[in-house]
Amino acid sequence: MCTAVRFVDTKGNLYFGRNLDWTSDYGERIVVTPAEASVVSAFENPPIFYDSSSFKSYSAPDKHSTVEICSTSTNYSEILDHPSYTVIGVGIIQEKIPLYFDCANEMGLAVAGLNFSQSTAYMDVKEAEASKAESYYVAAYEFPFWVARNFASVKTLKEVLNRVVIVGKPLNEQLPVAKLHWIISDAKECIVVECLEDGLKIWENDIQVLTNEPEFGWHRQNLRNYISLNINDPSSKNWADANLIPFGSGGGMQGIPGDYSSPARFVKASFVANHYPIQQNENNNVVRMFRTLGSVAVPKGCVRVEDGCSNDRPEAPSFEKTLYSSCYSSKTKTYYFQRYEDLQNTAVCLDKITDEVAVPFYAS
Repeated sequence: MCTAVRFVDTKGNLYFGRNLDWTSDYGERIVVTPAEASVVSAFENPPIFYDSSSFKSYSAPDKHSTVEICSTSTNYSEILDHPSYTVIGVGIIQEKIPLYFDCANEMGLAVAGLNFSQSTAYMDVKEAEASKAESYYVAAYEFPFWVARNFASVKTLKEVLNRVVIVGKPLNEQLPVAKLHWIISDAKECIVVECLEDGLKIWENDIQVLTNEPEFGWHRQNLRNYISLNINDPSSKNWADANLIPFGSGGGMQGIPGDYSSPARFVKASFVANHYPIQQNENNNVVRMFRTLGSVAVPKGCVRVEDGCSNDRPEAPSFEKTLYSSCYSSKTKTYYFQRYEDLQNTAVCLDKITDEVAVPFYAS
């Protein structure tokens, strides 16, 4: 289980954060990949091309390349002229490759992958290797890094997504393929990318939240069941001769879900994220992010995983919990990171990193 949230302050700065919920951690830390770093890709791809025509519906013959929001033009005569970007985020490093759970670049583009195990349909590795289609093949494990390393904005990314095929290729035998969907955002736009049976689906995310199953479109429609929620207290009512008075504050929120299922977290996080008062400075906006994520954080003991055991007591059941919460500020290019066992934030600012290395490295 996971929850992601984004918002923009009054000056157009992006704040992007997420909870990662699971039974045990992966040794994740803040990872920085310098722009100059040489990172091996899962597939050999041609240079990234784009065209600047307006976005329309596009459907490719290959179902894995079907995209609903992209250009109809197939004239990719212009090369996207940019350097690689420095990437910072939370993850691990395996075989000198950064595996980001969530990350961002210095241009303010951020991405997070969230569990989507029932609906995900990646292209098979053998099918990808045998394909002759003119596409960009990206392994699921490298997709967040690929996005943040190569693109400065959601707009530019969308111009390429109709040629992207996400492949279920593992990095190695010890790390199975994670079935995910992704929330991608800058200060102007927010989208959700899902690999479904009928192709790659790109959702415009106007609610600024993502959780897990089912697909984003279902979650967006489900919010209509909760439009009666109100931050104001209900007034007293007369039922015949009886005058009924509210018990106290918070009565307008009667009916908001309180469990930890994906639909419930989506509703609650959406309400909190979109009703939190606008804040004016970095500290208050970081507090806003962590308080919003905290409203749907999972405490240990509430969500039991039947097919696992705890590390310290093999005979004991496993419980999901919010392993960490993170927040990226595009204003200061700072990644904030908070673990379940330690409420003190770790903060790493890109502008203050002095390590002159050309490989991914742990910065916390």
